[in-house]
Amino acid sequence: MSSSTDQHEKSTEVGAVAPDGQLPAAFENPGLAPHRHRLGDSDPKAAKRSERQIVVVFVISILASIGGVVGYFAFPVDGTDVLNVRLSTLVIGLGLGLGMLGIGLAAVQWARALMNDAEKVEDRHPMSAGPTVQQQAFEILRDGGQDANIARRPVLKGAIGGALALAPLTFLVPLIGNLGADWDIGKFARTAWRPVRGGDPERFYQGQYRYLARDPQDTRIRAADVTNNNLVHVIPHGLPEEEHYLEEKAKAVVLLVRVDPALLKESPERESWSYDGIVAYSKICTHVGCPVALYEQQTHHLLCPCHQSTFDITDAAKVVFGPAKRALPQLPIAVDEEGYLYATADFDEPVGPSYWQRER
Repeated sequence: MSSSTDQHEKSTEVGAVAPDGQLPAAFENPGLAPHRHRLGDSDPKAAKRSERQIVVVFVISILASIGGVVGYFAFPVDGTDVLNVRLSTLVIGLGLGLGMLGIGLAAVQWARALMNDAEKVEDRHPMSAGPTVQQQAFEILRDGGQDANIARRPVLKGAIGGALALAPLTFLVPLIGNLGADWDIGKFARTAWRPVRGGDPERFYQGQYRYLARDPQDTRIRAADVTNNNLVHVIPHGLPEEEHYLEEKAKAVVLLVRVDPALLKESPERESWSYDGIVAYSKICTHVGCPVALYEQQTHHLLCPCHQSTFDITDAAKVVFGPAKRALPQLPIAVDEEGYLYATADFDEPVGPSYWQRER
């Protein structure tokens, strides 16, 4: 009898579930766990050691930011050296990334190791604020500044000031340096495939049209060498020897594919743009300009690996999936007397993603 009575008393304690399954009206406040003091709270040497660690992280952030700025000038992107483009991108990216990461890590460690970590409880009150509440908020902010102890740590103060001042330079210096760049957007509307007058007959068909060449070998391509469902990366023949090679290549890269001619859905004005099932389309995705480089042989689809935009090469490279809104521009091609492929005209529209003042 006493056992059942004790069990009934336990079940009706505050916070316990009643035998009938009804929840109690209130739960007992568990309170805060006992505060665990850090070693730095009682040992000045430990606090000084934490401060030195934070300063080291800030210094690493400063050096990374300086390295990014130095790399911008050490590896200028002049359009002729591919290695410079890669090194410049790598150094600036690492400088910006490590600079910002160092500031974040140092700030977190500062809050964990040096600032007051005692738990505080504040009762909820009505949302209206009067002079008393405002004064309390001001005192809280003042106490927070005192907890940081930045005034009594000049080395730490200098480290965080230097890190915060130098970190933005990693992207501000390249931005300012490009303010004088060529902003002629008309250049987007033409590529190196455009017909020219005269020129080396080894590069141009009848001194006017550009031959298709493998990228990066720069060797001319015969139509007979393009097998069914074979994807060939193409550039204008002789382009690597010309000035502003990288800028021109970025616009002129092309994908060449051969399919069964019966599969092609060609409009009357484009019937002469292909040759025996061989079609050529811009390699630059019309979404954000990523290189379209994946080919599905069974579906005859070109896939952009960045955001999965998918284009059907048997139907004028129209979009069948993904965020892209426009088909890939097609390059008109033909063959000469020796069977080499050449472009009979430039793209009929600007390549790549949309931009302001874009016109067909």
